Amino acid sequence: MDTTHVAGRRSLPPVPRAFRGRSTDAEPTSAAPPVEPAGQRPDSAQRFVARLRAAAADFAAAAGADSAVVPEAVPPARHRRARGRVVLRFGDGTEADVTFLGPAGEPGNPSRHGFDRQIRRWLAAGQLRDDAWLVLDPDAPDGVAVDLIAWVAADRNR
Repeated sequence: MDTTHVAGRRSLPPVPRAFRGRSTDAEPTSAAPPVEPAGQRPDSAQRFVARLRAAAADFAAAAGADSAVVPEAVPPARHRRARGRVVLRFGDGTEADVTFLGPAGEPGNPSRHGFDRQIRRWLAAGQLRDDAWLVLDPDAPDGVAVDLIAWVAADRNR
């Protein structure tokens, strides 16, 4: 895909497709990694986003949902926390839209690789909501986000 900017034309890597539902055919629970253009390797932020989006089917399974999509995935940065939004669709047609906050820092650090695992753990634990790990977030659809760092800390103290 080519885009034109003030600085000229540049080629962008393909956007990974989100898994929208389960089929009756046997499919792996994780989507294949996105195709990389020849000679280009995605940077750590792109890998972070691709990994989070590829985990959508795993999120659905952990939550007991029929399908899931990750419409928002923001890698961490020195000045910004990791952010992910997961929309779950259940068999009865209901949806749950949950925003997660993770650590700040470089997206390639080993501690950042656990963001998708922490989301799966929270979903599998019953999606409990407690003021100890919910934070106000005006960008979240329901106005709150799950602070996974606080949730993990609270979980360890039990």
